[in-house]
Amino acid sequence: MINYLPSLLNQAFQVYSCFISYSTKDQEFADRLHADLQNKGIRCWFAPHDLAIGAKILDAIDEAIRYHDKLLLIVSEHSIASGWVEDEVTTAFEEERKHGQTVLFPVRLDYTVMETKEAWAAKLRARDIGDFRKWKDHDAYKRSFERVVGDLTIPRPDTTGAEP
Repeated sequence: MINYLPSLLNQAFQVYSCFISYSTKDQEFADRLHADLQNKGIRCWFAPHDLAIGAKILDAIDEAIRYHDKLLLIVSEHSIASGWVEDEVTTAFEEERKHGQTVLFPVRLDYTVMETKEAWAAKLRARDIGDFRKWKDHDAYKRSFERVVGDLTIPRPDTTGAEP
C-alpha cells in the first residue's frame, strides 16, 4: 500500500529516504539541509530529532542506516576526522556490497576529501560528490540543494505501457 500511495495522491515521483551522517562541528549546515529536505517531503533520519532518549546509540544508528535508502554524507574536514562518521560510512559500504546498489550519497563542504590520506574518505573520490562549498551563498546553496533533491527523486515507472 505504501508503494502505491504516491499514485493515489497523484504524485509524479517518489523520493529516497536518507540517514544524514555528519560531524556535529557542521551542525549549522546539517540543520539547514535537514530542514530543507523535510520541507521537500524527503524523509530523513537525523540524530538530534530521531535518536530516542535512552537508546543504545550504536545499535540505533546501525539500524537507521540499514532502514533508509541512502546515507547522505556531509563530507568536511570535521567529518573526515570523526570516528563516528567513519563507522557510519563503513556500514553504508557494507550495505552497498550486500545489496549491489548505491547507498552512499556524499556532499562536501570543503576540499579536504580531495586531499585526505584517510583511506575510507579517499575512496569517496571515485564518486561524484555534491558540492556545497559555497553553502552560505543563497543562490549557490539553492543550486546544490536542487541537485540533491533531483538525485534523491525516484522516477515513477511508466504505467501506460508506452515506450520511452
